[in-house]
Amino acid sequence: MAHQAIVDLPHLFDANIFYPDRRTLAYSEHLLVPAAMGAPLLWAGASPVLVYNLLLLAGFTLTGWTTWYVVSRWTGDSAAGILSGVLVAFNAHTLTRLPHLQAQHAEFLPLALLAFDALLTTPRLRHALLLACWFALQSLVSFYLLVFTATALVVGFLVRPEGWWGRRARRVLPLVAIAGALTAAAVVPALLPYKHLGVVRSLREVARYSAHGRDYLATPARVHYRLWSARFFGGTALFPGVVGLLLATVAIGRGVAFRDPRARMALAFGIIAVALSFGPAMPGYATLYTWVPLLEGIRGAARFGYLAIVASALLAGFGLAALRARWRDARWMPAATVAVLALANLDALAAPVGYVRPEPVSVLYSRLPSSAVVVEFPFYPPDRIFHSAQYLLESTWCWCPMLNGYSGLVPASYVDHYRELQGFPDARAIAALRAAGVTHVFVHYDNMRRWAGAEAVDALSHTVDLRLVETDGRVGLYRADEGRD
Repeated sequence: MAHQAIVDLPHLFDANIFYPDRRTLAYSEHLLVPAAMGAPLLWAGASPVLVYNLLLLAGFTLTGWTTWYVVSRWTGDSAAGILSGVLVAFNAHTLTRLPHLQAQHAEFLPLALLAFDALLTTPRLRHALLLACWFALQSLVSFYLLVFTATALVVGFLVRPEGWWGRRARRVLPLVAIAGALTAAAVVPALLPYKHLGVVRSLREVARYSAHGRDYLATPARVHYRLWSARFFGGTALFPGVVGLLLATVAIGRGVAFRDPRARMALAFGIIAVALSFGPAMPGYATLYTWVPLLEGIRGAARFGYLAIVASALLAGFGLAALRARWRDARWMPAATVAVLALANLDALAAPVGYVRPEPVSVLYSRLPSSAVVVEFPFYPPDRIFHSAQYLLESTWCWCPMLNGYSGLVPASYVDHYRELQGFPDARAIAALRAAGVTHVFVHYDNMRRWAGAEAVDALSHTVDLRLVETDGRVGLYRADEGRD
């Protein structure tokens, strides 16, 4: 986005991957807001790896901070806000989705809930504008977070009729409509590329990526994983944490979750989120899928479980605030509060996190002309397309169109290219490269040997249709347009 915004803004979604397809950014989450946050750093010359890591830390920080701010205002207790902030930012789900930058940037969801509550309690145009602002920003982080935020707001609206029913309807409902219209005006342009591509997840596919009961017992937290959680660990981790669950139970048991409209809202959308996370296994999901178009774009229904974690964290804040109010004069309360906050952090502690050093980008990528069309080998099979992630990092040196790509969706063009190129560098593959308009070929020798065998690499020196331009020993750059008419 940082590159395309200054080069060709009207074609922002025309990413350089999966050439010659168009709007290829829409094959994945667009991450427009995080991209905008990181753009100044990239323009200043920072590496994509550095920017990613800074944005990852910013996501944790901003999500925790906004949750603290909202819960502190709702409960009048800063310690309760800190607890909720910790639980929303650091939990089983976020700490198992570190590669998904958008999953860490939920900072606008609490602010949208705050503005929504303000609109219901004190109907003013200012609150409608704030609601539209925060809802739109969260929606422009991630399509999933758009759906989660919409779910929280719709459910919250339904369980708080005292805020908009009867005489209040005349004042509140027009403001809600204004907020909705402004949000749609900001968000719809970012959704249109997905509609043009017809990105629809079938119910069968949704079922494959839906939650199971064991997922709510799975966590990477060291203390839990070693003691009991490892046996439940599968593809998704949704355990809300012992501290969060206990204090959310306090909020429910003491009636706060029913008396306080904000807590009631959290309880309601938390229950709905758990139900939705099971996808088609939930009675009525297929009907919702038919009638709510946004659900057609949700493949990983299990991720609704994160919204349930958010609800649990908000309720835990209310629970801690209730206990601190009950024993506010007790001498042991400050120490107990510190202990609760420490245990909440221990609840999610997954350190040390296993990182790997990024592979250095070869200087050969700086040799490409701006008109180049690129392919990289090995050209991985569709079910191993994630190995192409390194190619995307390398392409940031030149932003040349490339046949390779990596996203949440494998387009038909990639499957076709793989079918034609799997015998590279044979005559069929060379003909396919020419037909696709490829001008330059990168070969990663070691990976090519592992995937295609040493004979494929040896054959490169005997292929008259490829001319070696330069090699650094690890990567070879070849011209692929020799012999054209």
